Amino acid sequence: MKDESKESAKRLQLLDAKVAALRKQHGELLPARKIEELYASLEHKNIEIYIQRSRRLYGNTPMRRALLTWSLAGLELVALADASFHGPERVIEQVRELDPGSPFPAEGVDHVIQWCRMLKCSVKTFLVRIRDYPRYLFEIRDWRLIGRLVGTEQSGQPCSRRRQILHLGLPWGNVVVERNMPPLKFYHDFRSEIFQYTVVWGPCWDPAWTLIGQSVDLLTKPSADPSPPLPWWDKSRLLFHGDWHMDVEQANLHQLATEDPYNTTENMHWEWSHLSFHWKPGQFVFKGDLDVNVRTASKYDDCCFLHLPDLCMTLDLQWLCHGNPHDHHGVTLRAPEFLPEVPLGQLHDSYRAFRSENLNLSIKMDLTQHSGTISQPRILLYSSTLRWMQNFWATWTSVTRPICRGKLFNNLKPGKKKLGQHYKQLSFTALFPQLQVHYWASFAQQRGIQIECSQGHVFTRGTQRLIPQAGTVMRRLISDWSVTQMVSDLSQVTVHLMASPTEESADHCLDPLVTKTHLLSLSSLTYQRHSNRTAEEELSTRVGDPAFHTHQLHLVDLRASWTTTNRDIAFGLYDGYKKAAVLKRNLSTEALKGLKIDPQMPAKKPKQSVPTSASAPPPVSSPSFSGQPDKGSSGGAYMLQKLIEETDKFVVFTEDESGVSDQLCGIAACQTDDIYNRNCLIELVNCQMVLRGAETEGCVIVSAAKAQLLQCQHHPAWYGDTLKQKTSWTCLLDGMQYFATTESSPTEQDGRQLWLEVKNIEEHRQRSLDSVQELMESGQAVGGMVTTTTDWNQPAEAQQAQQVQRIISRCNCRMYYISYSHDIDPELATQIKPPEVHEKQEKEDLLKKHEGAVDTFTLIHHELEISTNPAQYAMILDIVNNLLLHVEPKRKEHSEKKQRVRFQLEISSNPEEQRSSILHLQEAVRQHVAQIRQLEKQMYSIMKSLQDDSKNENLLDLNQKLQLQLNQEKANLQLESEELNILIRCFKDFQLQQANKMELRKQQEDVSVVRRTEFYFAQARWRLTEEDGQLGIAELELQRFLYSKVNKSDDTAEHLLELGWFTMNNLLPNAVYKVVLRPQSSCQSGRQLALRLFSKVRPPVGGISVKEHFEVNVVPLTIQLTHQFFHRIMGFFFPGRSVEDDEVGDEEDKSKLVTTGIPVVKPRQLIATDDAAALGPGKGVAQGLNRSSGVRRSFRKAPEHPVDDIDKMKERAAMNNSFIYIKIPQVPLCVSYKGEKNSVDWGDLNLVLPCLEYHNNTWTWLDFAMAVKRDSRKALVAQVIKEKLRLKPATGSEVRGKLETKSDLNMQQQEEEEKARLLIGLSAGNKNPGKKSIFGRRK
Repeated sequence: MKDESKESAKRLQLLDAKVAALRKQHGELLPARKIEELYASLEHKNIEIYIQRSRRLYGNTPMRRALLTWSLAGLELVALADASFHGPERVIEQVRELDPGSPFPAEGVDHVIQWCRMLKCSVKTFLVRIRDYPRYLFEIRDWRLIGRLVGTEQSGQPCSRRRQILHLGLPWGNVVVERNMPPLKFYHDFRSEIFQYTVVWGPCWDPAWTLIGQSVDLLTKPSADPSPPLPWWDKSRLLFHGDWHMDVEQANLHQLATEDPYNTTENMHWEWSHLSFHWKPGQFVFKGDLDVNVRTASKYDDCCFLHLPDLCMTLDLQWLCHGNPHDHHGVTLRAPEFLPEVPLGQLHDSYRAFRSENLNLSIKMDLTQHSGTISQPRILLYSSTLRWMQNFWATWTSVTRPICRGKLFNNLKPGKKKLGQHYKQLSFTALFPQLQVHYWASFAQQRGIQIECSQGHVFTRGTQRLIPQAGTVMRRLISDWSVTQMVSDLSQVTVHLMASPTEESADHCLDPLVTKTHLLSLSSLTYQRHSNRTAEEELSTRVGDPAFHTHQLHLVDLRASWTTTNRDIAFGLYDGYKKAAVLKRNLSTEALKGLKIDPQMPAKKPKQSVPTSASAPPPVSSPSFSGQPDKGSSGGAYMLQKLIEETDKFVVFTEDESGVSDQLCGIAACQTDDIYNRNCLIELVNCQMVLRGAETEGCVIVSAAKAQLLQCQHHPAWYGDTLKQKTSWTCLLDGMQYFATTESSPTEQDGRQLWLEVKNIEEHRQRSLDSVQELMESGQAVGGMVTTTTDWNQPAEAQQAQQVQRIISRCNCRMYYISYSHDIDPELATQIKPPEVHEKQEKEDLLKKHEGAVDTFTLIHHELEISTNPAQYAMILDIVNNLLLHVEPKRKEHSEKKQRVRFQLEISSNPEEQRSSILHLQEAVRQHVAQIRQLEKQMYSIMKSLQDDSKNENLLDLNQKLQLQLNQEKANLQLESEELNILIRCFKDFQLQQANKMELRKQQEDVSVVRRTEFYFAQARWRLTEEDGQLGIAELELQRFLYSKVNKSDDTAEHLLELGWFTMNNLLPNAVYKVVLRPQSSCQSGRQLALRLFSKVRPPVGGISVKEHFEVNVVPLTIQLTHQFFHRIMGFFFPGRSVEDDEVGDEEDKSKLVTTGIPVVKPRQLIATDDAAALGPGKGVAQGLNRSSGVRRSFRKAPEHPVDDIDKMKERAAMNNSFIYIKIPQVPLCVSYKGEKNSVDWGDLNLVLPCLEYHNNTWTWLDFAMAVKRDSRKALVAQVIKEKLRLKPATGSEVRGKLETKSDLNMQQQEEEEKARLLIGLSAGNKNPGKKSIFGRRK
């Protein structure tokens, strides 16, 4: 019948059209009376049609007449009276026994009504239905009840007796009768057994329940006492007293989750098995097995997201009253003529001492009471389940509309207060012996997380305050809940990441062969949340106490694993969460509401993420020298003034080295004073982390005795033309140690990890020299061996333990991370004013240019003692490349899309038109979401049908088609959601820029920095050892080491490495030279650099990394080298390679260094087959940074699948680098060399390494090193001979003109050749005639 109004409107339009046509035809001859008759007949016809349609509508279905239907079947009620509880004294004894908590008056109580009965009742079915809703409000089956019931009515005082006049008529007249005003109270002690108890309720039923309450009010007469009526919870406390026990075999509570009262598929189902319920005054106790299920019409139906066996749930009610909440005997009602005097403006309230003002509810869930069951508490969640719960919460917290109230319905009674607004404090306590939590972020991709813990305790307390709404219109109070306290204690927590290699199956089941990898585990976890305070208290406290944090987390014995598998799963989980949050935000009505900026308010100076000392001071202005110099002034004075002005623009060189670490961007950004919230503090004791790379089988263990992680939120500020929110993280690690395996360790697939014992992590522990194990270990020194364990619960002596080597001794570490986000609190955003825009904006100086909001990570080590062997060095490089420096893909594609949208907004004649395109795209995305929900409902109905007929081919095919269509809809949703996010972000930026008259699009060459990574070591000592990890090869000492990596918006990166001082010592036995390498200058302080390496990297092309610019700057060096040391060092960094075989002697063979190109064939000489084979994958393709070919066999992973040509091409491309420009300036050298036994030594040769430049070469890193060696050798050979001949002393025989023979000259020449060959690194035994010698050409 909803469309009847539309149909009548259509008929009226048709009649209007006919009347208009008649008027055109007949003109004024058409009488007005005829027109009125036509419209009157139409109205009468509409009434007849409405009646006919209504009769047809209710022809088959009877019209709804019942508001509430209560039906009982098989009712049997027996009431027994006995002399043992008959009489006033015995009844009062029964009352005292049934209600011991209420204080009984000392003077006793007189009753006008008093009785006590033993009741026995049985009901087959007890059904209560509201209207014609498909589900019952109450459904009770096989109910048996037995117990005592006492009814008493207290004799009222004279003031509690109302007078009523009875009109009896003649001859009796009017009679005045006194009525007793106290109510009839019931005292009970019931025990009942129920087979099935079902309750269904939802906010959609609240309007009908309101009508029922109004109907009940018509049946009951209100009290003559003028006091405000009691709410139903206080009235129940006043009238009912005693205990009620119920044993229910199956109890169900269905919470409806939709606004449709006829919906039967969307609800939350609380299912109790073997429930024992006890109700006594102020307390409810539930004991049994609880399962909470989500019922929804999709493939996620019947998700049991909460399973709690042997649960004892206690609800304690604390009524906040002016008097004793249990003293119901003290309530005295008064007749209207006996009201006492009350102060002006107040109303009389007879229930004032008994009426509750608020309620404190305490919920305790205890799972520690075992009853012999094997199952453990578990929680199962899906991302879709969480979204469903958000909709469920929104439905249950929605405000209901008033029903049949107001002047129209003659109902001006004040609205009844809801129980939800009566709570003042809510506390929750959970105790469990063990718990298992499964969270699946994607059912289709089967990617999730599993949490397991042993005994735990969780306590939280929240308070509610009701905030009145502003305005003159009467509105409901706003309920605001805040968490005031939270304490959690968990023990033996383990977290695993789970992923399935296959996609979702057709039967919508989880893959049983899901991969589970260890993420972290810990012995105990303690969490505390401080209470929220008012703004004034919080501000005063935080200013005086900088250590105040809202959240505090304390972890003991943390053991974490970070591998490439964990990285991929974790990034997938975060990406899914981020996309869901972005989709929800972009589809909301607040998506297009920009930030409201009031131009009248004074603009605040924006906070910068760098200290003020880093900014350049303004130039000095002098009136006598400003502009052009005067004619009388000399040119020298003008140049002097210019020099003075320029000194203010540059940094003066200083020898102070204490501030090197303070200049790092990460420290400067974390130390700003714009913090408004110190959010969290995480403390860790005895923590360790296992790191595994992608190309090596070994592992590195990082441990720390103490660690602190602090998070601070800063005020939003303008960075360039964008308003962003800054969040800083500070990590302090004390007692850090690094360990690495020396042999093959258990792989990730074995499910076993190597862990350190607590005694090796704790600092300042007392060593017991009586223990044999302690004597075998090497203490705290670097290079020592430590025993590990694979089972944390058992000691290492009880296992087949494996030892790891300490590669870095105890040290301290500081890490800083700063991130910038567009998600800004609207309350904070309104307080931030746009930056001032100068009318005459001068061109920025390149030295003053600020990069704005850049995500920065900074790591600082003050002192490091390192010891590694070749295999451990390979593992570290693998971990750094594949775990720590991993960058998310598709950054460039996203930046290009955003730049294109910005350009479209700028060239658009009316940029506000983009709002309509955003609205259309929003609607398209909403349609995708609705289509996905519709497909899920269709699949739900098919799954229900397949339960009855599992072999129906048509249903199986249709299910498969729907699954494919669902996957396609999800893919389209992701693409359009990303496009919508870019449009909205650019549109908001455009609005802000237009409001502040800012330039929208930057210049094409203005590339911004998006990420910065910094590593700083004050002092590091690196010991290079043999494969056993004990015998030393060399020791490298570094001071003031700084490495920074800058990622830019055009997907390029810049690497900068600076080194203040370095030395290399020879640790080989019987070494002639102990110091191998050191700068010639002895200055080790200030900002003087001994080494500077700069590299600018472009995006890879065809899988090959492109180095646009590569430059190395080195101070003058002193080199004292031996032949044995050189070969040991080359074997360390490039194991498994023969350096001498890879040398190329002539420029004509440069093509051999290009491993990915085609060798150039000279017309005078063809490349031999052996030489070409030598340049194959075994020789010409070097390992580069990944070092996959140089790792020992015990650490080399076998290929998981057969390698085809494409994989070989990818591997070869990953091993090579394309160098566009390489520059190495000249370096003065003082060289000393000790060759083999039969060779001649060189001492203190002053040489100059020439400036080397290379252009457009595709090399591996080893090829690059060989090219530098080859070109350096050519330039140094002549210098060596000249230096040797110049320094050779003249003998007396030569002065007298004694001539040398030809044989002597040949011997001298051979001797010089041998010395030069040994100096550059050639072996004296290399007699290959196919290669060119040092001084001669190829034969």
